[in-house]
Amino acid sequence: MTTVQIGRAGSSDTRVLADLLGEACHSLAPARWLVLNPTQRALILPAYLRIHLEHAMTFGEVHLTADRSAVAVWFHHDRPLPEPASYPTRLALACGQWADRFRALEAFLTSRHPPWPHHYLALLAVRPDRQGQGRASALLRHHHAHLDEHGIPAYLQACSQRARDLSQRHGYQLCGEPLTLPSSAPMWPMWRQPVPPATPPPHATESWLSQAGASATMQIR
Repeated sequence: MTTVQIGRAGSSDTRVLADLLGEACHSLAPARWLVLNPTQRALILPAYLRIHLEHAMTFGEVHLTADRSAVAVWFHHDRPLPEPASYPTRLALACGQWADRFRALEAFLTSRHPPWPHHYLALLAVRPDRQGQGRASALLRHHHAHLDEHGIPAYLQACSQRARDLSQRHGYQLCGEPLTLPSSAPMWPMWRQPVPPATPPPHATESWLSQAGASATMQIR
């Protein structure tokens, strides 16, 4: 078994990681909804994702493999997160005519976000020619070890069945019905308790999972 070396990304990594994320997300259903034109999508996604990579380096952490072929982007949801600096302007510059769709998707996902402290896996990607070699699992195990040590839960939205199945193998459970964009495939909200499990606020988990039980559909066109 090949050992995957993992480190923490810095500002010098943002461009190559944004390109990696843009390539990995290009064919996913949410990305196809965000930018209908595939040529424009290939340009817009890296510019948009770079904003959030830089933001995660301040309000979370970004992990990458030593060869920069895989990346995991985590946000620390232990307090309200501010928007990236000058976000409306940067979003408009990055996304152009599609900016309203990005804003709408962000608002939709935020409305379904768990209300108590956790780490949020916003993005996980592996370069196509390095997939199937354990890099995504190595990145998950790397941060899960920290979460388990400190008793911190994790949350993500799986954008494909492959991502959903991978997450389940790493201890995530489905929490509510899929989130559905107009004319698009579902996203699966998933929650992971630390191992050994931390004690959650009384009834908090049960209450939120109950509320999440109804299907959520984004009502915009």
